[in-house]
Amino acid sequence: MKQSFTEGRIFAPLVRFALPVLLAVFLQTMYGAVDLLVVGQFGTAADVSAVSTGSQLMRAVTVVITGLAMGLTVFVGREIGSGRREEAGQIVGNGIWLFGVLAAVLTVVMVAASSALAGILQAPLEAFDKTAAYIAICSAGTVFIVAYNLLGSIFRGIGDSQMPLVTVAIACVLNIFGDLLLIAGLRMGAAGAAVATVFAQAVSVLLSLVLIRRRPLPFTFTRQQIRPQAAYMKETLRLGIPVALQDLLVDISFLVIMAIVNTLGLIASAGVGVAEKMCGFLMLLPSAYMQSMSAFVAQNIGAGKPERARKALLCGIGTSLAVSVFVAAFTFWRGDLLAGIFAKETEVVLAAADYLRAYAIDCLLTSFLFCFVGYFNGCGKTTFVMAQGIIGAFGVRIPVSWIMSRRADATLFHIGLATPASSVVQIVFCGIYFVVLLRQQNRAERP
Repeated sequence: MKQSFTEGRIFAPLVRFALPVLLAVFLQTMYGAVDLLVVGQFGTAADVSAVSTGSQLMRAVTVVITGLAMGLTVFVGREIGSGRREEAGQIVGNGIWLFGVLAAVLTVVMVAASSALAGILQAPLEAFDKTAAYIAICSAGTVFIVAYNLLGSIFRGIGDSQMPLVTVAIACVLNIFGDLLLIAGLRMGAAGAAVATVFAQAVSVLLSLVLIRRRPLPFTFTRQQIRPQAAYMKETLRLGIPVALQDLLVDISFLVIMAIVNTLGLIASAGVGVAEKMCGFLMLLPSAYMQSMSAFVAQNIGAGKPERARKALLCGIGTSLAVSVFVAAFTFWRGDLLAGIFAKETEVVLAAADYLRAYAIDCLLTSFLFCFVGYFNGCGKTTFVMAQGIIGAFGVRIPVSWIMSRRADATLFHIGLATPASSVVQIVFCGIYFVVLLRQQNRAERP
């Protein structure tokens, strides 16, 4: 159901829009976590390491696509908010053409470079071949990853958060059945997880296209609109590239941390892989608000109502923080219970729990950071989002994790502290920029 965010109350519409996004993010996280969960129960430590390392790389690819698609979300949302609905259809058609080309290029490059990528990630020797196979198989399905995220970005831009939920729900269910069949049943390990992932995405996209044909759109859309248009492409990329680059570099920083941890051995590698999967669940609410905030703010900025956008930011931070306090407390003291869901080996569970203690601290900080990022994306200030993300990743997260790993008494908790340290610095930058932006908007509103 599409909705307008430019009139009436703020809190209730924002929450109603965010709830399907939250469920979609949860299912998306489940989608990846099920692979590790089933592999952890029916595979070896080498399979766990391969899936955790390979899925980190695929996540980096996905966030680049999602970042570029955020440009489409903001662009379409802005046009809807300003009443230029016919132009929104042209933008969508151009976006489909643009992302189709991107999918083709990524597929060829990543399949060809799968072994080299496993080497760059410092995959442990025992898990190297499994890691390379996982990357190659998942990369073959890149076209479905792109289509999957493109559909979600378009519908969030028009105020419909339910269609992306349907898409990810289909994929999640299919992936669970695929994992049980190929990993638990046929004992295919990491390769089985990759095959199940690609199959689920492919079927999900095809079924979603059938469902979409029956849903009304707030603009006219025809196949003839699927073509390159320089002006629309330029604006989509102007908004999306900074977000994509920021997300890519942030994920590269986590891949660097994974490579640092991989040098500590197989148990540490598997433990961090398990913890990273659990972290997706810990960040569910902040992530949902980040995506929802972008669409909500974009429509209000397009309608010339920046005050409503600022109030939405405060609502998002408040509700996200209220829930995150409980999530952080449980994760800090009982992370072993959470890690035990994804692994059966005691050493791996304890390693993951140690790393999760640092992420528990970050749960509180991302309630502020992710809402700020969503707000600035919606305002079209994606270059700033890129800048603060790069500073946090390469100015704080990587140096701190490397320094901590060099300590004689280094633990995964010490290395994990690099993430909340980065969040603190980024929040400070966001707060300063928010004040600067507020002053600019106030000057512009004065007669």
